Amino acid sequence: LLLGLCVAAAAQSREITNFDADWRFKLGDTAGAQSAGFNDRSWRSLDLPHDWSIELDPVESAPGGGAVGYFPTGIGWYRKHFSVPGYSKDKKYRVEFDGVYMNSTVWINGHELGTWPYGYSSFSYDLTPYLKASDNVIAVRVDNSLQPNSRWYSGSGIYRHVRLVSTSRTYFEKWGVFNYTQEIQGGKAVIKIQSSIVNELKSRMNGTVRHILLDADGKQVADTSVVVEILAGTKHPVVQTPVGDNPTLWALAHPYPPPLRSVILDGNKELDRVDDVLGVRTIRYDIDKGFLLNGKHVKMYGVNVHHDGGAVGAAVPARVWERRLEIFKSGGCNAIRTAHNPPDPTFLDACDRVGMLVMDEAFDQWVAPKNPYDYNLHFYEWHERDLAAMVERDRNHPSVVMWSIGNEIKDQYTEVGPGLAREMIAQCHRLDPTRLVTAGNA
Repeated sequence: LLLGLCVAAAAQSREITNFDADWRFKLGDTAGAQSAGFNDRSWRSLDLPHDWSIELDPVESAPGGGAVGYFPTGIGWYRKHFSVPGYSKDKKYRVEFDGVYMNSTVWINGHELGTWPYGYSSFSYDLTPYLKASDNVIAVRVDNSLQPNSRWYSGSGIYRHVRLVSTSRTYFEKWGVFNYTQEIQGGKAVIKIQSSIVNELKSRMNGTVRHILLDADGKQVADTSVVVEILAGTKHPVVQTPVGDNPTLWALAHPYPPPLRSVILDGNKELDRVDDVLGVRTIRYDIDKGFLLNGKHVKMYGVNVHHDGGAVGAAVPARVWERRLEIFKSGGCNAIRTAHNPPDPTFLDACDRVGMLVMDEAFDQWVAPKNPYDYNLHFYEWHERDLAAMVERDRNHPSVVMWSIGNEIKDQYTEVGPGLAREMIAQCHRLDPTRLVTAGNA
């Protein structure tokens, strides 16, 4: 994955390029580093994910204090020079960040794309208007200088994966294919698939949306197609309910998340393709029977897991997560609460494979602060976007069985707290009608 600047997954309608390799980094604020022509030859070369705090020596005077292990934080800059093989003005390009801690601002070829304050959200930017075939420069400024802003070790930098995604101008919206199992009866599973398709062309598009589900042996167990008409410059929702015959169910003892392939076709031409997982399983919470997975009672034996990997800091290799989950499971644990923020997507991938139940948590604070510079500074402006980013990103993971909108939220004692809770609960249910929503109150 780290062999070149742009190594595409395959020559197909949607190309996903690993963007982790060959970045340049400098600790400290640097004037003019957003400019495409800035001279960064003396900067350090590295690959992502990267946490600069864990590389530094702990100091007693670190403003984050003991909560962050006395590690320094500060401001850092990242820059990447790259070309785009097969570049075309007819394509759509975006860069996707799985997580940057925190207050990241991104530029492409000197054009500012935006700032995302929350260090645990995944986000993306459209590069299309400013991209070229070669001599591109993406610059990222990360500001973790305002301390203290966390009650645990946060890390600093682009500490999760980055990718470049190219599609045609008719494509599935990001996180725009949502699937879940409606019911399982008589060896058949009824699947509901909601997809959102964007047509940026100047003419309407008559095409076909197709979803294909495979089982553990690679056998096709469901295939559904529908013809759609999407007007120029519009976004179109499509709902399909395929029925799978004798599908492999996702369960704790047999945690197989089968692949789901979703495609948009114009005749025989593939316009876009999204490969995801579909956990064929049902969940239900019963006032008398408790939690039911595939109709059977399961008692949750769980622990909280923060986003760091101990000595490796916040940039956690996938195998570290997988090994940790295997150790938990061998000790009788079957459930995880992500303390207290959206986790790395690779962590949820591991939970899908290992067989863990996950309570996916959004925030550690709302309006009332726990530290002077924590999320309370951004809550009113950003909480809807950050909550949507978590739910839309994670709702296809079969391991995720519950949402949490907060941990030990001080707003539970205020006049505004109940209203904020109702608002966020309603938002979760709009984006995902299948899971309950809770909050870890003190």
